[in-house]
Amino acid sequence: MLVAGMTSDAGKSVLVTGLCRAAARRGIRVAPYKAQNMSNNSMVVRGPGGEPGEIGRAQWVQALAARIEPEVAMNPVLLKPGSDRRSHVVLMGRPDGEVSSRDWHDGRARLARVAHAAFDDLRARVDLVIAEGAGSPAEINLRATDYVNMGLARHGDVPTVVVGDIDRGGWFAAAYGTVMLLDAADRALVRGFVVNKFRGDVDLLRPGLDDLATRTGRPTFGVLPWHPDLWLDSEDALDLDGRRAPASSGAARVAVVRLPRISNFTDVDALGLEPGLDVRFVSDPARLADADLVVLPGTRATLADLAWLRERGLDEAVRRHAADGRPVLGICGGCQMLGRRIEDPDGVEGPAGAVVEGLGLLDLVTRFGPEKRLVVHEPAGYEIHHGRITGETESGAVSGTMVHGALEDDATRAAFLQRALGVASRASFPAAREARLDLLGDLVETHLDLDALLELAR
Repeated sequence: MLVAGMTSDAGKSVLVTGLCRAAARRGIRVAPYKAQNMSNNSMVVRGPGGEPGEIGRAQWVQALAARIEPEVAMNPVLLKPGSDRRSHVVLMGRPDGEVSSRDWHDGRARLARVAHAAFDDLRARVDLVIAEGAGSPAEINLRATDYVNMGLARHGDVPTVVVGDIDRGGWFAAAYGTVMLLDAADRALVRGFVVNKFRGDVDLLRPGLDDLATRTGRPTFGVLPWHPDLWLDSEDALDLDGRRAPASSGAARVAVVRLPRISNFTDVDALGLEPGLDVRFVSDPARLADADLVVLPGTRATLADLAWLRERGLDEAVRRHAADGRPVLGICGGCQMLGRRIEDPDGVEGPAGAVVEGLGLLDLVTRFGPEKRLVVHEPAGYEIHHGRITGETESGAVSGTMVHGALEDDATRAAFLQRALGVASRASFPAAREARLDLLGDLVETHLDLDALLELAR
């Protein structure tokens, strides 16, 4: 089954995750898949031959929902934005150069072959593959080279369901327009719709859903309600401002610097679950003044974002915070910024031979190299970076780490919070994530015609 969206951020990832959990509960060996993901949030998983590889975080979470080990075949093409016209390519988990708007058509043909081969391989090994599209299947300017939406559906004769976020308005027009813009062969594979994020009385929708079925010949398989407790690991920065859990009165204030090229910002999800913390994303130096903890997160461009820090005066704000003895935490690129200097002899991020001074809060040096380091850590966390650091990662209240996701381990997070803020941890991140996945499964079982959807896949 392919879950396509009427727009970006329509609810494709949420629906695929919920369907994976619901199918797994029924004893179906189910796997998620997304032919091409464009995201700066990624995870390190098992690749071909057992070596580590990189996939989008959304597919990693969907694999957890499916109760299956994540692998690179679930997201064979990962594009990491480098600029408005160029993206870094991760192919079957490993770096594979770049693709630009100039070589879009030729480059995508090669990516399509790899992606469809991975889909065929995955489909041969499980009972059900639930694929997630990208953007909208009705992007008619891109249809000739599409291999993620209807290009995938046509490749595998895959029945397609289109989901849309009704909270934005215009749902019926988007549903009808999506189908009508497709050519006949693509349209034949679209079997129906799903409403996402509905608030209110479903009976008010029914006349419109019936009319839509009459006009398109396709049913709506259900209406997923808006729910305040749905907080999945996100794949992009669209919802950064909505990633805070309710904080208790007198909570310690955590300011996460919202870097322009922020990546793997899910590192602070576990902090957001703590009732004793008030976590905010900030980009103004004044917002650091009353913070108890400042976090410099990961970035896909350390040198460029370090320059941005200086342009806005955030570098001095972080230094003042540390000079007052208040804690600072740097993660991956943020850790590199806290050091004495960053060297780029091969021009990985900037001009070859560049040497840039860091914030000088840690006695460490970063040296960029062309080879990306991918490592999975236990009990939680992973490394994914080009820079190698040497020196100390602790200096008074300032600390740094190259490991993403370490705070998802309850014991690691509890020790850090006690040491840095004197705050006791009162949350379990693994339990919270599992509860969210179960909630999604419950919503799918309750509000969608799951039997009909599974029958489509048969």
